[in-house]
Amino acid sequence: MTLSVALRHRLSPAFALEVAFDAPPGVTALFGRSGAGKSSILRAVAGLIRPDEGRITVDGAPVFDSAAGIDLPPHRRRFGLVFQEPRLFPHLSVARNLRYGRRALGLPAAPAREAEIVEMLGIGALLSRRPSGLSGGEAARVAIGRALLTEPRLLMLDEPFASLDAARREEILPYLERLRDHAGLPILFVSHALPEVARLAARIVVLGDGHVLRAGPAAEMLADPEAAELLGPREAGAVLTGTVGATAEDGLTEVHLPGGTLHLPGVTAGEGARIPVRIAASDVILALEPPRGLSALNMLRCRVASLHRGKGPGVMVGLTCGPDALLARVTARSAEAMGLAEGLEVTAIVKSVAIGPADLGGG
Repeated sequence: MTLSVALRHRLSPAFALEVAFDAPPGVTALFGRSGAGKSSILRAVAGLIRPDEGRITVDGAPVFDSAAGIDLPPHRRRFGLVFQEPRLFPHLSVARNLRYGRRALGLPAAPAREAEIVEMLGIGALLSRRPSGLSGGEAARVAIGRALLTEPRLLMLDEPFASLDAARREEILPYLERLRDHAGLPILFVSHALPEVARLAARIVVLGDGHVLRAGPAAEMLADPEAAELLGPREAGAVLTGTVGATAEDGLTEVHLPGGTLHLPGVTAGEGARIPVRIAASDVILALEPPRGLSALNMLRCRVASLHRGKGPGVMVGLTCGPDALLARVTARSAEAMGLAEGLEVTAIVKSVAIGPADLGGG
């Protein structure tokens, strides 16, 4: 099932949306700064605002088509929308909150589906509680469960972490990964936090001033030096996939990549599992030769694929480490002193402290 969006809509005399993108099954992240138009796109897709013109389809079937006069009301679109605030009913238990949307749509009870969603989101122990007794992360999971129980064709998450602190974000991320892997439907995920996007999304749509600046597969976007300028050079980084190896007595686990082996803390996946590892460009140091006598354990032999000079003093260096792509951010002075050029072989030194549990996903 694929969502296709092409719309124009003037929100104010000074701001207009003009976007076109596709969202296949899996997570498509709408990424951009505040005011870029991300939440307005979700509202248009949900049917909460009527675009001036355009077309929104699911597998080619229109839910909105200005030229054909089609504009299905929200309840007929069968899209689930979870807002920044969970918006749970305070007088209802978690169990009754979960069932509310389904009952409002006139759908019959589905105890087997409800049990499946409760298990997937880990909210079984919360069913008898009221919303006032939930943490922010728990409330967000209940809101997602309520949306899923309406059997949506599409799920939209409008910055579900916005009101959560770092600890609560870490609490909910594994459940969203499970949802991504098992729900089998398109998920539009609005965020302006790149680490969360890198961890969850298969595709990224970068928005700015109401327009799509760039869109494509997440792995390619995150490892593209030119895209890093749009994503934010200070947060840019690539996601590599490694194979979990043995764990040493000191707690560090080997993760094997084509370009070398990383030694990482906090790996919970079993030996042989494939896991994604996010490495920020700012946490990579380049050397022309493999250094000796350093405390850093993680080194990958790579080749310079591209260099991109941004607006500031930095240079974003695109690297290939076997079939994997990596980014490094260095100063223009360092790039010149090292003679960095396409095809040059270098050693990428990855700071161990930059790779922790927050950047690891189960395989």
